[in-house]
Amino acid sequence: MTTATINAHTLARWLRVDDLNSIAIALRDMHPADIVGVVGDFDLSEIARVLLCLDQTRQATLFGYFDPETQVALAETLDRRDMARIFGAMAHDERADLFGRLEEAQKSALLPGLAQAEREDMRKLAAYPEGTAGSVMTSDYATLSPELTAVEAVAHLRRVAPDAETIYHSYVIDEERRLVGTVSLRDLIVARDSTKVAEVMRRDPPFVRAEDRREAAVELIRKYDVLALPVINGGDRLAGIVTYDDAMDVAREAEDVSFAKTSAVAGLGTSMLTASVGLLYRKRVAWLVILVFGNIFSGAGIAYFEDTIMAYVALVFFLPLLVDSGGNAGSQSATLMVRALATGDVRLRDWSRMLGREVVVAGLLGLTMALAVSAIGIFRAGPEIALVVSLTMVMIVLMGSIIGMSLPFLLSRFRMDPAAASAPLITSLADAIGVVIYFAMATWLLGMPAG
Repeated sequence: MTTATINAHTLARWLRVDDLNSIAIALRDMHPADIVGVVGDFDLSEIARVLLCLDQTRQATLFGYFDPETQVALAETLDRRDMARIFGAMAHDERADLFGRLEEAQKSALLPGLAQAEREDMRKLAAYPEGTAGSVMTSDYATLSPELTAVEAVAHLRRVAPDAETIYHSYVIDEERRLVGTVSLRDLIVARDSTKVAEVMRRDPPFVRAEDRREAAVELIRKYDVLALPVINGGDRLAGIVTYDDAMDVAREAEDVSFAKTSAVAGLGTSMLTASVGLLYRKRVAWLVILVFGNIFSGAGIAYFEDTIMAYVALVFFLPLLVDSGGNAGSQSATLMVRALATGDVRLRDWSRMLGREVVVAGLLGLTMALAVSAIGIFRAGPEIALVVSLTMVMIVLMGSIIGMSLPFLLSRFRMDPAAASAPLITSLADAIGVVIYFAMATWLLGMPAG
């Protein structure tokens, strides 16, 4: 049976009859990500049995593809000796991350099964504060001396390759383990055998300090388009590397947090599937309650122009259309600006330049939308109401867009997360201001007394 035909039903049948040999053969060449997809709905004991059908290296690789919650649960399910073997074969950074998530009793049970070097490496990696570059680095990297020849360097890399995260780029260090350069495997292979590493290495490579924000590593990897970035500790010695895939994990996590904030939802810290009702309630209730009271201003605006509304009831028909247009335009602007600020495409000093462009774009959008609703206004309530609706549409779209564009800048100016310029917040502001603009415009153009 080929891997293309392996499915959860087949694996479950083999597990029921205890045909572990067929499982081992079927999964031998299957990608770990595909295996996780197949066993995703199995219970923990079944996943553990599938895991133990593989050789030790494959066990460790597959274990790293499970989500953090499943990893912790499997660590509780597996026998201590089996888990210690998997633990010892895992990538250094993944092992340290898992160790930090375990309960103290689990940690105490695992440590005796690990070699002294593994325990020390894990403790060193786990010692860096969460959110720093050190917390996402790995010690699985290859180092070279600048005095080695190209042929000696390639021979050395061949020996250390099984234990290194990547050998495509190696890190050249001096006797004090200070970083002096990087060299690619390609440059070593094409160089003459007698060429020194120091002659082909790249000096003064980009690096990040262990105490820097982990986002700084992501930015440098993106900027210099490298597979891994060296991490320097307090003594300017090479402490580890942040790999491209780990940097992308950080970037995805940051995007998830920003996405949650744009909807006024705090990060869950777990998956939606496993989150409790209480947790989901707590993460969503605060902003919703605040915005309920914020919407009182919209009600106050309507009450203030009660006479105008009573005289021209047709105005109410267009109210949702107008205020929603302002909120939608503002949310669009905010989303674009949060993204631009996050990627560094736009900086705080660019606000005035962006404001001018936003006014032009929002004005054109407002005019287009006003033209679209003017026909409805004439048909529904006559030319006078149509004029009010059209002019209000231009002003509300303009106002919503400026608020949506400016709020991320304002939050960044006060060192707050621009993603907090959430769609619900912008919508509430646009609603309140839009109500006032709409009925003030109607009162003025239709000759009604204010208040």
